[in-house]
Amino acid sequence: MFTDDAWAQTADLLRAIHEHPFNTALGDGTLSRERFAFYIVQDARYLEAFAKALATAAVRAADPDEMAFWSQAAHDAIAAERTLHEGYIEQYGLTAADLTGVPTSPTALGYSSWLQATALSAPYPVLAAAVLPCFWIYEDVGAALVGRSSETHPYRAWIATYVDPAYTASVTRAKQITDRLAAEADPALLEQMRAAFVKAAEFEWMFWDSAWQLESWPTAKWL
Repeated sequence: MFTDDAWAQTADLLRAIHEHPFNTALGDGTLSRERFAFYIVQDARYLEAFAKALATAAVRAADPDEMAFWSQAAHDAIAAERTLHEGYIEQYGLTAADLTGVPTSPTALGYSSWLQATALSAPYPVLAAAVLPCFWIYEDVGAALVGRSSETHPYRAWIATYVDPAYTASVTRAKQITDRLAAEADPALLEQMRAAFVKAAEFEWMFWDSAWQLESWPTAKWL
C-alpha cells in the first residue's frame, strides 16, 4: 500500500526524528522550558495553517465520509491551537504581548506556506499525502515517548495527546483515505503523492530541529 511504501521510504528520516536531541530530551524530561515554550508557540502558528489545509481537503473531497473526517480534523486542529494558547503557553508565563512579539520561525513559516500552497494548487490526493505525516509522525513519536514519561514528567500531558485513542483513530482514518486515493491514482499522480509525503516528513524533522536551535531570522540584526 502507498502508506507502507512511503513510511519505508522515509525510514532513515523517521529514525533521525526519534533520535533528534529535542525528542530525546523531551522523552526524558530534560528539555529546557525555553525550548519547549519556543516549540509550543511555533506549533500554535503552524496549526492555524494545518487547519486551513484540512478544511480545504474537506471541500475537495467527493466522498461524504471523507468530507466529514477532514472537517472534524480541521476543527480538532483549531481546538488544539486554542489549548496550546490557553494551557501550555500560560503555563510558561507568556502573555498575549509576548506571543505577538515572538516571530514565526523560518521553518514554521516555510512549512505553513508550503502546506497552504499545496492545499490551494495540488490535486486532492496530493493534499491528503501532504497532511498525513503531521498526523502519523506525531503519533509515532508520542508512542515511543509515552513509555518513558512518569507521572511527574513535565511534558507528560503533551506526549499523552498523541497516544489518545481518538487521535490514533484519526491517524488510521487519514492513512485509509490516502491509501484509497493512491490506489486510484495514475503513475504521475502517485509520484506527486510520494513527493508530498516525503517533503512533509522533511519539514517535520526541520520543525523539531528549529525548536532545538531556537531558530531565528538571520536578518533580524539589521532590522
